[in-house]
Amino acid sequence: MPVGRPTVRSRRLGAALKTYRLAAGMDQLQAAEVIAAHQTRVSRIETGHVSARPLEVRALLDAYGVHDSEVRQKLEDLARHSKRRGWWLEHAAHLRPDHLDYIALEDDATYIREWQPVLVPGLLQTPAYAEAVARGNPHYIAPERIAQLVKVRESRQAKIEEGGATYSTILWESVVAHPLVDVAVHREQLAAILEVGKRKNVTVQVLPFSAGVLGAVTSDFSAFSFDSEPAVEAVTLENLRGTSILEGSEDLTAYANMYDQLRSSALAPDASAKLIRGVLRSLREDAS
Repeated sequence: MPVGRPTVRSRRLGAALKTYRLAAGMDQLQAAEVIAAHQTRVSRIETGHVSARPLEVRALLDAYGVHDSEVRQKLEDLARHSKRRGWWLEHAAHLRPDHLDYIALEDDATYIREWQPVLVPGLLQTPAYAEAVARGNPHYIAPERIAQLVKVRESRQAKIEEGGATYSTILWESVVAHPLVDVAVHREQLAAILEVGKRKNVTVQVLPFSAGVLGAVTSDFSAFSFDSEPAVEAVTLENLRGTSILEGSEDLTAYANMYDQLRSSALAPDASAKLIRGVLRSLREDAS
């Protein structure tokens, strides 16, 4: 088994196995005895540096007293696919490692929730909008990488277009009302959001300015679930140095609660679409 940078899938698998081991009151040496391996292997499995084989996962879960069939199937699938080559690896030369991790989370997710107070989320961006945003920050994104990044963003959107995940996003009203790119590009983007919002697996809500300071309480974040239930299992935050992934239970609870608070204060989907149509109409009138 290769030892190196943990993959998102192997890290998720290792974290889950560690949680169940601790709940069972077993140490790594005892776990190693279960799979007839050295303690170092258990340590590397739990940190994600190597991935457990499906047979090892079954043996460990038996020893940990985990009998829930859905949990067992989920972890065995993670073990089976931990080294699966995703489509995004074809673009690895143009993407940061943390961006690859983000796409892996997105590709595995059954539920995706995003809060965006500044920009249209990547899964909703038109090619023209994505390019304009990228070109607006040449110190962060090299000009020669832009075309490839736009292509990757379009490929990511297939997940939503094909119904592969339930997608929910909340946009602060400023994202809709205040163009940060060329107005024509912004108009096209708003029209695209309205179209995507008609999909059964997509929910778009707008947090109005009337909600007060709530929109400024937290920066943008994405929350991911990987089961049939929408419990948050990973959260990602963007910063100048890349993407950070949060997986601690307290962090997940805090961001799940924040998303619920934002959602309850946001306009309903129909009212949000009405607001977007109003802004779009106003922008068209200004252009005529």
